This record gives sequence, C-alpha cells and structure tokens, in this order.
Amino acid sequence: MKYLDEFNDPQLARRLLDEIRATVTRPWALMEVCGGQTHSIIRHGIDQLLPEEVELIHGPGCPVCVTPLECIDKALEIAARPDVIFCSFGDMLRVPGTDRDLFRVKGAGGDVRVVYSPLDALQLARRHPEKQVVFFAIGFETTAPANAMAVHQAKRLGLANFTLLVSHVRVPPAIEAIMTAPACRVQGFLAAGHVCSVMGMAEYPELAERHRVPVVVTGFEPLDILEGIRRTVGQLERGEHRVENAYARAVRADGNPAAIRMIEEVFEVTDRNWRGIGRIPGSGWRLSEVYRDFDAEHRFDVTGIRTEEPAECRAGEVLQGLIKPTDCAAFGTTCTPRTPLGATMVSSEGACAAYYLYRRMSEPALPREEMNPVG
Repeated sequence: MKYLDEFNDPQLARRLLDEIRATVTRPWALMEVCGGQTHSIIRHGIDQLLPEEVELIHGPGCPVCVTPLECIDKALEIAARPDVIFCSFGDMLRVPGTDRDLFRVKGAGGDVRVVYSPLDALQLARRHPEKQVVFFAIGFETTAPANAMAVHQAKRLGLANFTLLVSHVRVPPAIEAIMTAPACRVQGFLAAGHVCSVMGMAEYPELAERHRVPVVVTGFEPLDILEGIRRTVGQLERGEHRVENAYARAVRADGNPAAIRMIEEVFEVTDRNWRGIGRIPGSGWRLSEVYRDFDAEHRFDVTGIRTEEPAECRAGEVLQGLIKPTDCAAFGTTCTPRTPLGATMVSSEGACAAYYLYRRMSEPALPREEMNPVG
C-alpha cells in the first residue's frame, strides 16, 4: 500500500538505527507529542531498539486522555436527559467520569450514539427536530475543522436543536507548559504531523528558539518516527534548535489555509483545563460569540460542575512524561482496559493502553539485541 509498506521496511529501519547510534555521543531525552506516535513506538519496540543514550518520553498528545473530568461529567449529565440525543466518537464512551461513563448512561436508557463525523450528528438533528442533538467535540487541531464546519452548517440551516459540547485543545501551548515545568527533562520534540497538516508550522520556531529545543514534525509509521529521532538527535549533537519538517508528504509550512479560516471563524482561543495536568493558558478553543448559541455547556446550564481525580490514578504524571505507565502501582492490576481508573488506559491513543495492549508490563521487555526492528 502506498506510503505504508514503504515506511515499514526492516532494512531501512536498521539503517536509520545505525545512523542514530553513530551520531549520539551523550544522553538525550525526546518527547513524542502524539499518542498515535506513542502507540507506534510501543507496538514496534522502537524505544527498546534505540541506543540507550536516547530516551523517549511520552507526551500529552491524546485528546481523549486530556479531556478534563469535569467535561466528562458534563457530558454524562447532558446525555442522561430524556430530550437529548448525545453523539460521540466511540473512544469516549468508556472514559470514566466521577461515577459512571457514557456506556452506563446508555445502558440506563440514555440515547447515546456513536457517530463517525460531527456531520452525522448534524443529520440527526435535521431528522429529529423534536430532540436536542449534542455532539461531543473533543480533540486537538486535527478534529477542529470538521467540528467548526458542523456548527457553521447548523447556523446556515437554522438548526436550533444542534449544539457542541466543546473540549478542544491546542498543542503549542502544551509544549510551552511542558518546557516551563520545574521537572521538565525534555530536550527535543517530535511534533505531531497530523496537527501540522492542519495548522502548519508557524507557531513552532518561536518555541524552539525560546526554549532552545529542536522540533521535528514527524509522521506515524516506524520509519517516520526513526527519521524524526535521527534528525532531532542530529540537531542536539550539533547544538542546534530548529524546526524541521520530516513529514513533507503530508505537511506544508502554511498547513491547510481553508481549514484554518474555518476554525478562526467559529472558535476563539481560551484557557483550558487538561485532565491530570491542570489549566494551561491559551491552550483551547471555545465557540466564538457569533456561534455561542450552539454551545451545549451554556444551553444545558452545566457550567458549575467541579470534580476530583481518583488519588490512586497517576495518569496526569504519565501525560506530563514524568513517569512511564509501568511506574504506576495500579497499572495492570486495579487499572486495566476493563476497569480503567483514568483515560490513558481507555483511549486508543493512551500511553497506558499502549503498554497494556502490547504486553509492555515491565521495562525492558526484551534485551535490545534480541529484538527485530519493525517486523
């Protein structure tokens, strides 16, 4: 398959690993921002194939994982109302709120539906004018254009029964928060290629310069990730801190201008809470004043919900790269995909789920010399 098999070639993987080994002379800690990259790294054992000087730190790039607990509880309260059809992507249904999840709301009679696009929810609103249709709009910059388009269309069509429960977050402010944290060890970033395919790379040079860290825009296949690591380590060894595009087949410097215009029309930047991390200034989007009538949080008056995370869950430390999932005493014992304590064990992009799925129950799983790259 084009752009898939080519990026899973074991010989090329070995060549890139050899180049990394030949380049590195001292320890470096790199953070992959995206949860999709984390899953690819753990699935293929890339972190265990690298020379021991190169450490990969898993970042907070899982939108399901960072959706704050109070937003989940708002979703649960709205979804339980008899006049509501609550629509969501499937990966949100088992994310635990304070005392239940969307699956339990559905089991108790709530009309909770899995959709594949916010436009599917828009069509439900057109077919069911007697119901309030709410779409759970979460995600990074990648899902924002489609959610913005859905609201834009709802306004154009005059659909008064369609709203979004918005929990959008933005990557650059999260990088800023990571770099200014007292315990930060990150020396370089593998930036999320799909985010940059939408937003471009304009926000990264200033971050790279101010914090003196290389930022390499990286894809998601094994060779993409190894190439991103190779470029990042090369910059660090040379004392450089530039933005590089290692995902040119999908990313342009200016991103997708049409998508950016749609986002800027519908949303405005706001401070946002990140689950397990806290409030990050300017790190989210909310509906702009022109589209405020489509905000489910205000329509259903659920703005006052306050919550506390379970004390035994250390997902926040995982999301900040402070610990690995295996450092948490609950991992694989009281916290499993069937009995999750936090969203990092539920989400298809969560680091805890990746470690559990690929049986990475301790570190290291295998001696490096016994591992076969990619295959």
